Amino acid sequence: MVRIACLHTAESNIAVFDDALRVIGLTGAELLHEVRADLLAAAEREGQLTPEIAARTAAELRGLSVKADAVLLTCSTLGPAAEAAAVEAPVPVMRVDAALATEAVKGGGKVVALCAVRTTVEPTRLLFESAARATGAEVVVRVVPGAWDAFKAGDRDAYLAKIAHAAIAAAQAGATRVALAQASMAGACGLINSDIRSLNSPEAGLIAAAKAAAA
Repeated sequence: MVRIACLHTAESNIAVFDDALRVIGLTGAELLHEVRADLLAAAEREGQLTPEIAARTAAELRGLSVKADAVLLTCSTLGPAAEAAAVEAPVPVMRVDAALATEAVKGGGKVVALCAVRTTVEPTRLLFESAARATGAEVVVRVVPGAWDAFKAGDRDAYLAKIAHAAIAAAQAGATRVALAQASMAGACGLINSDIRSLNSPEAGLIAAAKAAAA
């Protein structure tokens, strides 16, 4: 049994990842969940991921690594902290959106990455642009207006509807693929036309983590 520890910043992402595990049919894998909403809240207050918040996140990730075969950081805003934690951790430590970026830019074309919260924009842009250098894909990162307010208000239906609307609009404007950059967005895939190539990070991240753990 492969044990994948997930560090979340929203309690609701536990169900998102449990659902993703079932959707991809990943047998022989067990998820361990840890929620640290305070880390994202701190980054929102500061307007960015500061070195101090990154260090606290990395320490939490290293702590999880002693009881798992792989560790997955599921918050895009905190993403860069996974790279620091991976240096000293005994098992692979990964950011959930890294596999998403690799998949999204595969084959080139125009990739639109959607974010809900502004603190995620810069880490997402750097990650996707780095992945795109190998394929020549054009990357555009956008914030979905009003989405984060709906999420924080607990209105999941409105949150996912806003994301789906933005994804459909991006595809109609010429996007080859639309990447839902934050894990909490995954449920919007079911609201997006099947002919639109939409990708979410929980599925891509869990597959990558399981492969890394097995290796």
